[in-house]
Amino acid sequence: MTTPSPSAPMPVVWFEVTGSDAKAQQQFYSQLFGWDFSETPEVPGYGMISAPSDGIPGGVGPAPDGKGWSTFYVRTPDIAGSLAQAETLGGNTVVPPQPLPDGSQFALIRDPDGQMVGLIQAAVAAA
Repeated sequence: MTTPSPSAPMPVVWFEVTGSDAKAQQQFYSQLFGWDFSETPEVPGYGMISAPSDGIPGGVGPAPDGKGWSTFYVRTPDIAGSLAQAETLGGNTVVPPQPLPDGSQFALIRDPDGQMVGLIQAAVAAA
């Protein structure tokens, strides 16, 4: 088994979002990103998604104390369209699309429960 050096980047392997209304959050992300949640018997109200071939698995569930958090970025082919859809679903744009040095863009939204979520759109290749 090889141990990565301290300077080697480590991949994101999980994400989690918690909040006061897990069912509403699951519905929001399902409608925004097309995610299908499966319930976990270990934690009532906690829904998990499997990792697609180029993504990571994760879960959305209730916060034990009602104060939620989220930590993840979602790749989208249309950052402006995703921001617009998030707003129609009750979210809001916190940071509009910003350029990154590699030509990609990022933006931040808050979901209806107030959780911060990042969006990333890859750089468009020149034709």
